Amino acid sequence: MTERKRPDSSEETSPHIGTLNEKPLHAALKAWCSEDGDRFEVPILGFVADIARGTTLIEIQTGSTSGLQRKLTALLRRHEVRLVLPVAARKTIVNIGPDGEEQTRRLSPRRAGVIDVFRQLVSLGELLGDSNLSIDVVLIHEQEIRHARAARRRGKDYSVGERRLVEVVDCVSFRHPADFLGVIPRTLAEGFTTADLAKAIRQPRWMAQKIAYVLRTMGVLRVVGKHGNAFLYERDARS
Repeated sequence: MTERKRPDSSEETSPHIGTLNEKPLHAALKAWCSEDGDRFEVPILGFVADIARGTTLIEIQTGSTSGLQRKLTALLRRHEVRLVLPVAARKTIVNIGPDGEEQTRRLSPRRAGVIDVFRQLVSLGELLGDSNLSIDVVLIHEQEIRHARAARRRGKDYSVGERRLVEVVDCVSFRHPADFLGVIPRTLAEGFTTADLAKAIRQPRWMAQKIAYVLRTMGVLRVVGKHGNAFLYERDARS
């Protein structure tokens, strides 16, 4: 784990770090990640890297990872890439009325953790086993700004305008696929099913299935048989 100084929300983001169309959360995380000597918004191989630190590229993804396949495939051929994925360990929801004034704010009861990053990792497929790819899971306290809809016929009565960084709570770095095996409790015996895993980590079965898929794709978990219709898994001793 690493600890970094978070940018003061009262400070302006340096012009060479931010861009005009950059979302607040992305800009704040870029400032948090930055070090002296970094280069920002660097054109490379037909794409734009968020941060270049020597030959290492740092990509910050605050939305879905489903659109990253093409970019990462190209960059990973020639560079080490650190993918920064924020997870909202705490979320304050701020509701803005039609007049633009804040109406309410409340702390969301949902608390996410490192394990929630597997929701995003499933979209990366075979790239997950690439030796040039490492992942930083940044646990954050964020503000979610919601704007009331003037007229609503169906669906939600608000739209999410933006996400803002309040503070970085922690950062967990995965430098090798085998590092991800740490999400599987040591007490879980080999030859387990996703139902066993779900019970051990106190998560729904669908989350355990995502974890198993990702770890299999990385090559650190393998299928060793079946129990009824359920696959049996064990950690790959070669990882």
